[in-house]
Amino acid sequence: MRNPLLALNKLAIIRLATARLLALLMAIVLTTANHQVQAQQQQRNLHYRNSTINMAPGMIGQSQLYRGGPLPGYFQPVEIITPVGTKVGFAFNQQFEMPKMDARKAGMLIGHTYRLKVTNIYKHPGEELYPTVEVIDRLYPPRGKEFQYPIPIHIDQQDIESALAGFFVTRVIYVEAPATALQVQDRRDYQRVTDVGAQEDPLRTADRFGRPVAILRIGSRLPVHDPSTGKLRVQTPPLLLLQKPGAATPAEINQTQPGRPTR
Repeated sequence: MRNPLLALNKLAIIRLATARLLALLMAIVLTTANHQVQAQQQQRNLHYRNSTINMAPGMIGQSQLYRGGPLPGYFQPVEIITPVGTKVGFAFNQQFEMPKMDARKAGMLIGHTYRLKVTNIYKHPGEELYPTVEVIDRLYPPRGKEFQYPIPIHIDQQDIESALAGFFVTRVIYVEAPATALQVQDRRDYQRVTDVGAQEDPLRTADRFGRPVAILRIGSRLPVHDPSTGKLRVQTPPLLLLQKPGAATPAEINQTQPGRPTR
């Protein structure tokens, strides 16, 4: 069991705008009576009433699939954004691909846990991290533009340093609620975060202020390989690499066409 004093929980926000998706994070400050009323309204509309961040990776997303809607079989585009020079590789077919620089894009099925390999870390030559990404819900961009608006998942230098120092970092990415959204647009390469106390549940905290869509977990645990084959001992779910725009259309990949959220 992890030491709660070594847990770092963070909330990340993405905005679904009318014309485009804007990547941003906002500070959560409830100081006025109006904000308190809005928080109470959001409390009544929680998306994850029976889920907690302590559930095994994959279980939160799987519970979402049982609720229905256009989720099963949908490859949600995700973009992994890391510090300049850092390399990231995806795990598929029971092994990690060769890590590559720059932002990496892939389509991930909801309810599965995807593993990453982070290398070429600034000031930490030879060290590696193996984060996981769990997509627990999807975005609803304009039809035909699903690949243009992936869920942005930032792995910043502070997260990397914390994980290498022995902390377990959890980042919950969520779509902010329109009623409480700040009129702020950030740079694509920067994402605001809100730190959550070790005794708080970041999933439920994010759920009060928006709709959680993905969970990033970064720790010091190493993947287990089969010595006879060299492959991972855990199952790797189907992954759709999106490094070549135009190679496939969303309609060809996703049989479940985008629609409105069912809740």
